[in-house]
Amino acid sequence: MEKLTMQEEEAMQAVWKVGEGNVKAFLENMEAPKPPYTTLASTIKNLEKKGFLTSRLIGNAYLYKAAITEDEYKKKFMNGFVKDYFADSYKELVNFFVEEKKLSARELKEIIDLIERSGTGAGQHPGGKGE
Repeated sequence: MEKLTMQEEEAMQAVWKVGEGNVKAFLENMEAPKPPYTTLASTIKNLEKKGFLTSRLIGNAYLYKAAITEDEYKKKFMNGFVKDYFADSYKELVNFFVEEKKLSARELKEIIDLIERSGTGAGQHPGGKGE
């Protein structure tokens, strides 16, 4: 999957929020500062070319919808992010946030509890090295 630019990600956020709609509907659901209509229209067309959106013509207007769910994108993005920046190790990712004081001991305990409840165990999570 091709990595999205910040502008494309913002457009996809609007698409996921709306579901199916036209450029105007997406623009209305974007946070400020909103891009110009023509910029968003170009971004939407690029996302369609990249396979992230599908379209259908209704009358004289195109309606677009996501070809990939937000969860699917997050999963692929995070797997690539961990691979590219943390040597494919989720342990290194967590360690980074601990060192940067972005995770407290309480939050780490909550993460451990989530792992234990999920039944996957630390060595069996998908996409990691099991460290």
